[in-house]
Amino acid sequence: MGVSLCLSNSTTHTLPSFSSYRKRSPPSLPKTLCFPFYPKPLFSLNLNLMSKSNCANVDDLTLTSSNTSLFDYHRFDHQLLQNIAYDSLVWASLHGLLVADKSVQSSGTVPGVGLVHAPFALLPNPFPESHWKQACQLAPLFNELVDRVSLDGKFLQESLSRTKKVDEFTSRLLDIHSKMLEINKKEDIRLGLHRSDYMLDEQTKSLLQIELNTISSSFAGLSSLVSELHRSTLSHYGKLLGLDSGRVPANNSANQFVEALSKAWSEYNNPRAVIMFIVQAEERNMYDQHFLSVYLRERRHITTIRKTLAEVDQEGELLPDGTLAVCGQAIAVIYFRAGYTPADFPSESEWRARLLMEQSSAVKCPSISYHLVGTKKIQQELAKPNVLERFLENKDDIAKLRECFAGLWSLDDSDIVRKAVERPELYVMKPQREGGGNNIYGDAVRETLQKLQKAGSQEDAAYILMQRIFPTTSAAILMRSGCWHKDHAISELGIYGAYLRNKDKVIMNNQSGYLMRTKISSSDEGGVAAGFAVLDSVYLT
Repeated sequence: MGVSLCLSNSTTHTLPSFSSYRKRSPPSLPKTLCFPFYPKPLFSLNLNLMSKSNCANVDDLTLTSSNTSLFDYHRFDHQLLQNIAYDSLVWASLHGLLVADKSVQSSGTVPGVGLVHAPFALLPNPFPESHWKQACQLAPLFNELVDRVSLDGKFLQESLSRTKKVDEFTSRLLDIHSKMLEINKKEDIRLGLHRSDYMLDEQTKSLLQIELNTISSSFAGLSSLVSELHRSTLSHYGKLLGLDSGRVPANNSANQFVEALSKAWSEYNNPRAVIMFIVQAEERNMYDQHFLSVYLRERRHITTIRKTLAEVDQEGELLPDGTLAVCGQAIAVIYFRAGYTPADFPSESEWRARLLMEQSSAVKCPSISYHLVGTKKIQQELAKPNVLERFLENKDDIAKLRECFAGLWSLDDSDIVRKAVERPELYVMKPQREGGGNNIYGDAVRETLQKLQKAGSQEDAAYILMQRIFPTTSAAILMRSGCWHKDHAISELGIYGAYLRNKDKVIMNNQSGYLMRTKISSSDEGGVAAGFAVLDSVYLT
């Protein structure tokens, strides 16, 4: 494990990964070495320490053994990295690449209190352009698939029926869905802001889907900033690094989310109504959300409000015409940045709020149906033979979707359970949860499966099994709390998708930017729970 290089010789503070913004407590950083951190002018660099490979032609890069050294970021001159780190911290501070510092009281509730830069990679992550294009092309297909599946209430209820018996959270969501089916509640205006997450499997060189997120797909604001940061870094230091800023694709995720939300507001057709963000009581990642709110206000002249589920229960009411009013304000669009985890529902108050919103005429992002489509069990059901054909007609589209599916199985498949017990390192157990830190890996897979078998209950319905993906390892430099740290890392690419339709008219169906996350290779839980994951961007090869 490498040594972290920091701003001063005072004690450093550990900044947890983005999953901690969803109320997780990460482990501490490795032992750090801190020293006065001052940039030196470029003419003071010892350029002889730069490898010749760092000056390679980048016009037509592919990740082969002949040029992978170009992306061995650990070989760059120490002083050069110092300068880049300093300039990057300045850029992040001035442009709002920030989160709340949990060590500062009120930082998660009062804007402007206790700011610290978000964790990020110092340099962009190499990624094959062919697979990048593949992932981008899949976004509109997954958007359409989510919408089609959401309309099949019977499929959702039947697919999750066993899970409902053993998973209280999913059961409560299904109860709300059932009530909407009983009253024949129609969602004419349907808005989805999704993110499909992928890893590139090293052995097969295949792009494989990790999961599809249909609720609270975060970091649209901050991820676009990281792409800007890396383009800025390479425009200044690119010749010394042998890297071209033009190979970092522009990331318009924040603007695309704002466009989708504003168009949904327009379709609701009440100029006095507002967009309501549903948020957690304490939110360290509030600035990612505030970017969207500010853009909506300043660029689209749309008012937004922020409310917790408990506040909606206390202040909300359903008017006779179906309008949701909160503190007397009509709500046009409800954008959920909370409500994806049982922790967001500590009492019946939050569940009353969720039901109240679903009963209203407001556009929900997501609706209860869209939310359920994003469960792990539905992901596994869609991967079964002939299931996609139930929802899509185009054979080419179906083939493209199926190509990115990893192995997914229900635990009622005794053969696959036996294989997972024998070779647990090849599988991941996933519960019906969002937010990271919930998956089961390694020997714990065997232990959990054997425990479930011994119990002989239906608890296995709370999980699915997934093929474990082994992505390529790269040499990365991770920035957090003013320190840069060299380590070997793996990355996960998330592609945002925005979908809006009003009855039969599809108004928007786009690939809407991306999120790259990088974590140390020794970490399991997607880097999100381990404390070393950072925001990153793509360098096309």
